[in-house]
Amino acid sequence: MDNEINPIRFEVIKNALIQATEEMAITLRRSAYSTNVKTRQDFSCAFFDNKLRCISQAFTQPIHLGSFVKHVPEIIIKYDPENINQGDMILSNDPYGGGVHLNDITLISPVYHSKILLGYVACLAHHVDVGGGAPASVGSFQEIFQEGVIIPRVKIVENGKIVNDIFNLLLAQIRSKHETSGDLRAQIGSNLTGSKRIVEIVQKYGLNEFFKYIDEIIEYTDRRTKKEVMKLPKGNYFAEGFIDNDGFTDKKVNLKINIKIDDNGVFFNTDGSDLQRRAPVNSTYAQTFSACAYALRTLMDRDLPVNDGFYRYVNVHAPEGTVTNCKHPSPVVGGWETHVRLNDLIYLALSRSFPDIVCAGTKSMQCHSGFGGINFQTGEYYCFLETLAGGYGARYNSDGPDAVQAHGQNTENAPIEETEINYPVQITRYELVPNSEGPGKFRGGLGLRRDYMFTGETTFTILADRDKEGPHGLFGGEKGSLSIYTLQRYNQKTRINLSSKITLQLEFGDTISYMTSGGGGYGNPFKRNPQKVLEDYLQGKISYERARDKYGVEIDINKKKINHIKTKILRKNI
Repeated sequence: MDNEINPIRFEVIKNALIQATEEMAITLRRSAYSTNVKTRQDFSCAFFDNKLRCISQAFTQPIHLGSFVKHVPEIIIKYDPENINQGDMILSNDPYGGGVHLNDITLISPVYHSKILLGYVACLAHHVDVGGGAPASVGSFQEIFQEGVIIPRVKIVENGKIVNDIFNLLLAQIRSKHETSGDLRAQIGSNLTGSKRIVEIVQKYGLNEFFKYIDEIIEYTDRRTKKEVMKLPKGNYFAEGFIDNDGFTDKKVNLKINIKIDDNGVFFNTDGSDLQRRAPVNSTYAQTFSACAYALRTLMDRDLPVNDGFYRYVNVHAPEGTVTNCKHPSPVVGGWETHVRLNDLIYLALSRSFPDIVCAGTKSMQCHSGFGGINFQTGEYYCFLETLAGGYGARYNSDGPDAVQAHGQNTENAPIEETEINYPVQITRYELVPNSEGPGKFRGGLGLRRDYMFTGETTFTILADRDKEGPHGLFGGEKGSLSIYTLQRYNQKTRINLSSKITLQLEFGDTISYMTSGGGGYGNPFKRNPQKVLEDYLQGKISYERARDKYGVEIDINKKKINHIKTKILRKNI
């Protein structure tokens, strides 16, 4: 029967589609110019069918993938599919049309075989600069126009050739022309690779089989997702928290999340969150949707495919005009800061019913470091951006990892050698932050310290958070440390404490230091295995005083052993 599904062929085609997007990711990374793409992997790739359903994704950056589901169909529909022909590519970074912040630029290509539209391949890359009021296009801006060039939906490639007028117009707005032009061409190469692989699948199995198995892949995922949803404990869950400040005032930015799980599915509601601010803390709807989709996916089987069959179970209500669904012309550059904090709140809300799955609070901020200026060695304008790691939250049976990215954020820290070779900066310290963990039966991960010393005039932006309150603990676990941002002027001993959202001018020899927060602890710290406390002390992760005061463990410093008698007395008394 033509309608019968061969399980072996099903698996082969399903994985071939995934591999097509994975190869897109490999092509993009190997072809890119910027550290942000080729090293930190701040990009994502996907394939959509001709009905604009998400079919397969390369999981480079999970935070992008939920937003992709909103952005790509919106771009195609608004541009009009009738005007997109074979050999064309559409470029956009419109934050209010299903997009995110302006640095994340999406490129979409139709895929044809024998003049029949198979679907669309798309790749998104975070570009190190898109113009605007500060190098790297991050800063405390008050409206979208200050953040960089806005690309509504434009045809950057037509009939297989780059439209030079559009390409040059974009580059004229951007500081890092060399890196940006290279990264845009790498995106074009990525889409060409994806298109080629999709066509090869059709050539091997035929059009009818291709479309039949795509439908089955989605329905298979739908069936499995529905089954997973039915396993979840029914109920209503709530949590609230905040961004420490908005970048212009010390006012907190309040966030609320209500989650309802019933026989009809899972519903996320951010009603009650603050109204949007004229400040860099607003999340677009796509970013909020992405946070909810990521959290829901982590509650399900590891091998569950992620495509339209899964996303149809992600139901999100985020009132328009709030910090979780901003509207024009609000700034959006810090939307990912809000997105990742919302992730933490979702897990906090679900912790009472999922104590063995969710973790305590993480660094839960993107923690941007962006800087740029004229490179005195080359005479060219340069830009650099990275997001720094921090402590991950502890879980019911394990410590939080030290100095990693949180939740759907999967970028790498830029290597010191590569950074120093390409930019007029020296990384003078790069280490874990002792005593930054949230104490617990299982401790949170340690934060990260990274110091930048500049060898020329530089404009530097910190766009981060966590300088007012550390990540939450769970079930008796304590909070992780605060994040600390400082400036030390050349030949001055005193360090100046900085806001988590600030742009400033630096001169030769000035040093900016980041010390990111540690993760929250899980469980009573006095129930922590004393041997683990000793190991942390011997590795320099905690001090003698912290072992005694926070964990009730007395360490014989000379013998480097636990004093079990004093430890028993300490724990009993405290």
